[in-house]
Amino acid sequence: MINTRKTGAFTLVELMIVVAIIGLLVSLAVPNFLKVRATARKNMCLNSLRQIESAKEQWAIENNKTSSDTPTADDLDDYIKGDITKLKCPEG
Repeated sequence: MINTRKTGAFTLVELMIVVAIIGLLVSLAVPNFLKVRATARKNMCLNSLRQIESAKEQWAIENNKTSSDTPTADDLDDYIKGDITKLKCPEG
């Protein structure tokens, strides 16, 4: 009698192909992830600058100041939702 029983194991070649495919997918995904993260950080920084500029304009209007007057952080606290010290760029 010939033993024709098969086991349910993968061969080394099949495992190497799967690892190669996963490596290819990762090499394509990582640069896109880094690009999206950089764009999100840039947008966060721009949003913070817009909020600060809007708060400065509201402060100037309500206090009869000109655009050349510089408010302090305490002056802008009432015009910014949340803590003004949290409005900063992620890159510093």
